[in-house]
Amino acid sequence: MVLCVSELATNALVHGVPPGRGFLVRLLPCGDGVRVEVHDSGDGVPAVPQTDVREPGEGGRGLLLVSELADKWGVGERAPGKIVWCEVGIT
Repeated sequence: MVLCVSELATNALVHGVPPGRGFLVRLLPCGDGVRVEVHDSGDGVPAVPQTDVREPGEGGRGLLLVSELADKWGVGERAPGKIVWCEVGIT
């Protein structure tokens, strides 16, 4: 879950926060787990990259990691911006 929070928050900082704006991270109970929400005011819709992630470089793997580690993830609407979320079960 910590890695999912880190990746979603980093994506918000790098891609979703226009200058002078902030973002919000929320952790909410969700069934037998936790829902992580990151609210930002940027444009665009995040997606898992369709390219070969074995290519060298430091970026482009965050949402791939979230999609593999979380039980579910998605993007919701917010005015302005979006909410990127994931749900992680606690066992």
